Amino acid sequence: MALCTRNGASYLTEQLHSVFTQTVPVAELIVSDDDSSDGTVALAGRLAADAGVRMTLLENRPPLGVTKNFEQAVRHATGDLVALADQDDIWHPDKLERATAVFDDPSALLVHSDARLVGPDGEPLGSTMFEQLEVPDEELRLEESGRGFDAVLRRNLATGATVLFRRSLLERALPFPETWVHDEWLAAIAASYGGLRVLREPTVDYRLHGANQIGVEAPTLRRKVNRVVGEPRGDRNRVLALKFAELAARLAALDDVPDALKAAANDKAQFERVRARMPRARALRTASVTRLMIAGGYGRFASRGRFDILRDLLQRA
Repeated sequence: MALCTRNGASYLTEQLHSVFTQTVPVAELIVSDDDSSDGTVALAGRLAADAGVRMTLLENRPPLGVTKNFEQAVRHATGDLVALADQDDIWHPDKLERATAVFDDPSALLVHSDARLVGPDGEPLGSTMFEQLEVPDEELRLEESGRGFDAVLRRNLATGATVLFRRSLLERALPFPETWVHDEWLAAIAASYGGLRVLREPTVDYRLHGANQIGVEAPTLRRKVNRVVGEPRGDRNRVLALKFAELAARLAALDDVPDALKAAANDKAQFERVRARMPRARALRTASVTRLMIAGGYGRFASRGRFDILRDLLQRA
């Protein structure tokens, strides 16, 4: 298991207890710590020793940041299957048992799951990650059928705290690019080989406490309206274009990825480039939006489909 930490002592005992009491035992613990100053490292060492779990400690001064910290952690993992873990969540007792069963399918490279959202004290908040993201059944069926790359072209659904992957995936995924978050990059590379899988049920409690480095927002009506007319366009589409151009370049260097998927990554990058270059004036965006809509770009590549048509037409510059 690859666990990345940074001043996580507040919740680490509960998290590691849930890890060490799995129905399928954890063979090793890789802790990659980003310059903690609250006793996180010592606490992890005591908990691992008490549980009789072999721990490898990596300490970063100065800190590496989330993605590079996880990259360092997974590079040191030795097992055939590698689980990612955050410092503040809680694994359900059979998380590993359910996830490892997916790899009875030899084509599976990475599996992720839903996560139950809980508050700082672990109290359920009444919803799950997939519910907050409003994930439609269609996207889940794409991953279940081995067509996860079509889902990845729209958006990432894999939350790192739920991920288990074959270590052999790292031969294609390393190094992690700086523009991508570690979990979405691993999911994208797995999907390019038809190896992305999903469990629809939660396998972890994902704790929201106000200091999460990567969080989730409720899809309220106010939030949706604000995304269309309140938020400025910003650099979102430019960043997406850069990310998928980088993915296309990585896939081009891999001989065993289908040409159609390489082309699709390029098409996604071009779709986002066009969106990023739309005029500042709303009235002048209509032609670009219409062309993308007629070409089917919103249905194929936009995370929110028709909603993103409205966003591109109405969002303020």
